[in-house]
Amino acid sequence: MDDNKNRRFTRRDVFTASAGAAAVIGAAGLPVLATATPAFATDQRHGGGLRAEPLIPSRNRGIILYSVRDRIGAAPDNTGVPYGFERVLARLAEIGYKEIEFAGYTQNTAILGRQITPKEIRKILDDNGLVANGTHAQINPATFDQQMDIALQLGMKNIGTGSDPTSSAYKSDWDAAADTWNELGRRARSRGLRLYTHNHDIAYSFLLDSGPLDANGKPTRSSGVRRLEYFIDKTDPRLVFFEMDIFWAYVARFKHQTYVDRWGRQRTDLFDPILTVTPRSTRFPLFHAKDGDRNPAVPNGHDMVPLGDGDINFQQFFQTIGEQDFHHANWEQDTAPGGSTNPGQSLAFAASSYTNMSELTIYRR
Repeated sequence: MDDNKNRRFTRRDVFTASAGAAAVIGAAGLPVLATATPAFATDQRHGGGLRAEPLIPSRNRGIILYSVRDRIGAAPDNTGVPYGFERVLARLAEIGYKEIEFAGYTQNTAILGRQITPKEIRKILDDNGLVANGTHAQINPATFDQQMDIALQLGMKNIGTGSDPTSSAYKSDWDAAADTWNELGRRARSRGLRLYTHNHDIAYSFLLDSGPLDANGKPTRSSGVRRLEYFIDKTDPRLVFFEMDIFWAYVARFKHQTYVDRWGRQRTDLFDPILTVTPRSTRFPLFHAKDGDRNPAVPNGHDMVPLGDGDINFQQFFQTIGEQDFHHANWEQDTAPGGSTNPGQSLAFAASSYTNMSELTIYRR
């Protein structure tokens, strides 16, 4: 199991982890963790011996197709906007994306007169120099082998789901989910795959695991442990992996700040996505690079926007967690489709988001 699981990771550790990069940037008179276009050229005559490198390597920049689901599922039309797997994937490759995370394997049957097959999708990927890096499929023991068959046919190294392992607030249910996922992870590993789960904000709310019991014998208060963090420590790090949705993690920071302890006292604990990833960075091969603009007037505390249009500090996030070659960033925006009034919106957002992702930069000597 993870040797670091019992170690408390603090903000001091975060600052120590990024101190080298901060010192290099600061010595050049540049703002630390800036998110804008690099402030100086890579030519060392002008950079004082520094060089600029992409924070997210180009080969690791991806997109989950849920962001452009309107165009994947569109019937042939006269809008001039790509539709279906063949045309949409070609456009995404043209934009610069190298990796694709799937959110289903179907398109409008009017395109081929029948449904497309995984084998045909794989050819489209190969023809465009694209790699499948994961999928949001239904993960359950009964159909897991069939899902792995499709994943391997598409060339994936990761197989996952967009749902939490359980929606329960109780430790016993998370214990049961951990047992199931350890077994499924073992089956995935035997076939060369990594099994992963993707979070929404509720996954980082607090377990009900202490205090008085209710009429059903369930605990009514919390020790302050968060659901998914408990699950991370209960699962085998060799078998179960995670895809952090960065937007929903920051929503969790906004929404899930307080709990009632076993003595009935209200406690405050701010969730920090960076501190969840950093001590176990290689448990997170994938991320959803989803941006949000702070808006305390809405229930989630943020409005979902194209990457680079919000105020989530992706520069700080990816620089601090390290392991740049290991981590893969998939752009997602649930609200990207523009409907019939703006059918090109999701692909336009895909283009601007890719540009902003590619401009995240790390400076080295």
